[in-house]
Amino acid sequence: MENINYLGTEKTGTLLRKFAIPCICSLIISCLYNIVDQIFVGNGVGYLGNAATGVIFPITVIGWGLSLFFGDGAAAVLSVSLGRGRAKDIHQSVGGAILSSFLSGLVVIAIAYLWGDGLLRLIGATDANIQMAHDYGVIIFAMMPFAMTQNTLASIIRADGSPKYAMGAMLIGAIINIIGDPVAIFVLGLGIRGAAWATILGQLVSFLACALYFRHPKTFELSAESFRPKASLLKPVMALGTSSLLTQLSIVVITVINNILLVKYGAQSDYGADIPLAAFVVIMKLFQIVLNVAIGIAAGAQPIVGYNYGAKQYGRVRELLKLMIGWTVVVGLICTALFELLPGVFIRMFGSADDPAYYEFAVSCLRIYLALILFTCVQKVCAIFLQSIGKAQAAAPLSVLRDVLLILFSLLVPTVLGVTGIFWAAPVADVLAILATAVVMIHVWKELSTDNRGSRQTKRYSAKDSATARS
Repeated sequence: MENINYLGTEKTGTLLRKFAIPCICSLIISCLYNIVDQIFVGNGVGYLGNAATGVIFPITVIGWGLSLFFGDGAAAVLSVSLGRGRAKDIHQSVGGAILSSFLSGLVVIAIAYLWGDGLLRLIGATDANIQMAHDYGVIIFAMMPFAMTQNTLASIIRADGSPKYAMGAMLIGAIINIIGDPVAIFVLGLGIRGAAWATILGQLVSFLACALYFRHPKTFELSAESFRPKASLLKPVMALGTSSLLTQLSIVVITVINNILLVKYGAQSDYGADIPLAAFVVIMKLFQIVLNVAIGIAAGAQPIVGYNYGAKQYGRVRELLKLMIGWTVVVGLICTALFELLPGVFIRMFGSADDPAYYEFAVSCLRIYLALILFTCVQKVCAIFLQSIGKAQAAAPLSVLRDVLLILFSLLVPTVLGVTGIFWAAPVADVLAILATAVVMIHVWKELSTDNRGSRQTKRYSAKDSATARS
C-alpha cells in the first residue's frame, strides 16, 4: 500500500490545487449529464422538454444524496483514520459503504417504478409534460443503482489519493453523453428518450471505470470480507455522511415545493404554469454548476483536512480553511458578475429564447435567484469543512440551514409578490444563513487556534507514527 504522509507535510496550497481542481472538474462533469440533456432537449424538444426533465430531477437527486451519504462518509472516515494511523478496518468501512449505496439504488428504482406517474404528478408534472417526464424517467431510473455506486466509488477514490482518476472516469462518461445526446435526439429522432439513453450509457461506462480502480487501491485492500457490513463500522460512515445526504434531500424538497408553487402561482399569472417551471429548471442548473465548483473545492480539500486533523496538525487545518474560503469567494464574485450582467446569454444556452414571455421571465428571475450565490457557496463549503474534521453534529444542521430558510420564505413571499416571490426567497435565505454560519465558524476557528500544538505538530510527527500510518 502507498504512503500518503505527504498530506501532512507538503505545502497546503500545492495540495489543495492537486486535489481540488480534479474534484471540481469531476463534479462539473457529473453536472454535465443533466445540463447537456437540458441544452439539447431545450433546443430539440422545447421548454416543455426541459420542464419534464426538471420533474425527474428530484428523484435523481435523492439517489445522488444517498450515494454521497455513503461515499462522503466513507471518504471522511478513511482520511481521518489514515491521519490517526488507524487503517486496520478501513477496507470494511469502504466495502460496507459501496454495498449500501448499491442496495439503496435498488430501493429507489423500486419505489419509482411501482409508484409510476402518480409520483411524477406529486412532484410537479403537468398535463402538458407528464408523458415526456414518464418517457425520460423510465429510462433514467434503470441505471440508478450503478450510477449511485459510481458516485460513491468516486468519493472514495478521491480520499484514497487519486482525484485525477476519479475525474477521468467521470470525464469518459460525460464525453459519451455529450456525443450521444445530439445523435440520439436529432439523428435518430428519439427525442427526450434519446437524451435519457445517452445519459445512462455514459453513467455505465463511468461506473465500470471506477470499479476497475478497486483492483489496486492505494491505502487499503478489498476482499469478500470487506462487503460484510458491520454496524459498528457503518455508524461513523453514516454519521459523517449525513451532512451530504441532508444537503441533497433539501434540494429535493426545495425543487418539489417550488415546482408545486410555480405551477400554482404561475397559473394565476400572465405567464401560465409551464413558463415559470421551465425557467426555474434552467436557473437551478446554473445554480448547481456554481455550487458544485464550491463543493469541489471543499470536497477536494477533505482528504487533506481530515488527514491533518486526525494527525492533530491544527495549524495546517486553519491554513486550509482560509484557502478554501478564499477560492470560494473568488468563484462566487466572478459568477455573480456574469449572471447579473449577462443573464440572457445563459438563458439562450438552454433554448426557447424565441418565446418573448419565457425569455423575459427567465432573465428577470435568474438575476434575482442567483444574486447572492456567493453566500450560498461559502456556507456550503463551511459545512463540508466541519464534516471533514469529524464534527458531524455541527455539519448536519449547517448543511441544510439555508435550504430550510429557503423553503420557509418560498412559502411566504409569493403570497405577497406572486410567482416572482418564489425566486426572491433565495437571497433572503442566503443573508440569514451566512450570518448563522459565521457565528459557528468563528467558534470552530477559536477551537483550532487554542490548541498549542498547531502547525508545530508537523515537526513532531515521528518516524514511529509514520510507520503506523502505513500499516
